[in-house]
Amino acid sequence: MDASSTDRSLRRELAAPPDLHEHERDLRQSVWRGWRRRCPACGTGPMMKGYLSVRDTCTVCGEELHHQRADDGPAWLTIIVVGHLMAPLLGLAYMRFRPDPMVLSAVFAIGTVALSLWLLPRFKGLMVGFQWAKRMHGFATELPERAQEGA
Repeated sequence: MDASSTDRSLRRELAAPPDLHEHERDLRQSVWRGWRRRCPACGTGPMMKGYLSVRDTCTVCGEELHHQRADDGPAWLTIIVVGHLMAPLLGLAYMRFRPDPMVLSAVFAIGTVALSLWLLPRFKGLMVGFQWAKRMHGFATELPERAQEGA
């Protein structure tokens, strides 16, 4: 082999992106664990330390969770899902049963608040699980060995 072919193969090897497919995290499993408000890594430790506060680390496996950036995403998802469920139900209940408007508003107000409060922490866990599986916002601490050697 001459020097030019060695240089070309070395350049091609260094320019190739690291193969992250060997170390992919299971998206479905981590999102389901997040929905259950469990650690996306081990599935046994609690993710939340309060209603919406995410623990800095998992109490069971020690996985760092402070990297999460769910921000307004869970609130938007909650609004979209609750709105798409309650709007048709409101119309259906009014057309089918013809209740007094005050009764209808009271029942649907309570139902909307209850469903929103139930969904909000689950959507937050879902988003943290998604971010963990896709290695977003600092969750990509484990680099493949080839990527570490090239750096």
